[in-house]
Amino acid sequence: MADGYDPDFLTTALPMPRPSNEVRTLPYPRFSVLLDPERRLAAVTGVNIDGAALRNVPRTGDWQLDPRVDDREQTGPAVYARNDLDRGHLVRRRDPGWGDAGEARDATEATFFYPNAAPQAAGFNQSKELWLGLEDHVLAYAETTDQRLSVFTAPVLAEADPPYRGIRIPLRFWKVAAWQGSAGLAAAGFLLDQTELVGTPEGLLAAPPLGAFRTFQVPVSDIAEITRIDLGPLPDADVLPRRTAKPAAWRPLASPADIIV
Repeated sequence: MADGYDPDFLTTALPMPRPSNEVRTLPYPRFSVLLDPERRLAAVTGVNIDGAALRNVPRTGDWQLDPRVDDREQTGPAVYARNDLDRGHLVRRRDPGWGDAGEARDATEATFFYPNAAPQAAGFNQSKELWLGLEDHVLAYAETTDQRLSVFTAPVLAEADPPYRGIRIPLRFWKVAAWQGSAGLAAAGFLLDQTELVGTPEGLLAAPPLGAFRTFQVPVSDIAEITRIDLGPLPDADVLPRRTAKPAAWRPLASPADIIV
């Protein structure tokens, strides 16, 4: 289908993070999904973003199952029907949409395969807007260097996630953005918590409280520990310990101005 995530996209080689359990590797244009067949959700996604070549591509594409894996190994439309769950893009639609027009269109349309989705509670508020805009903020900072990012995003696949329609709904999501800084590889880690929005079993909270999407900037090493995923050189490249007193604490984010890069 495509070439997938490129580990040599930045000046410093950056391999795709690897979970310890079995996954299905699914390459798409300029991004890859490592699908956990047992959880039927992505364990890791990785995308290359060239900020200097991004295009405003019209929204095209429809959600569809990926024919390369069994339908029973991916979370499809039945989970999202008749409820307050959104099909949350893990790799954002616009992130791989760069380069020539045809390639950009194909890449953005590929983000609509179900392995690139994860259930997120509906109810848009400031905190969720902040989560969706994290790449934009880090990309703006990275424009002072080579205008490129590699971004990794996935749900935290925890045993305590509540059951719903044959899957378990993730309560938290993680993201690590990496770029080439003046002193070498740099990275920032983030966590989104939707625990207050998800009920159990077989039901969701009907009225999300204001601010229930909680977004934090967290040490990348904490993400590695929570997810049990090998993040390679990313924990050592984390800007948070360099810019704050050690050990670095979780930083609640209320606006992009709170982000340390």
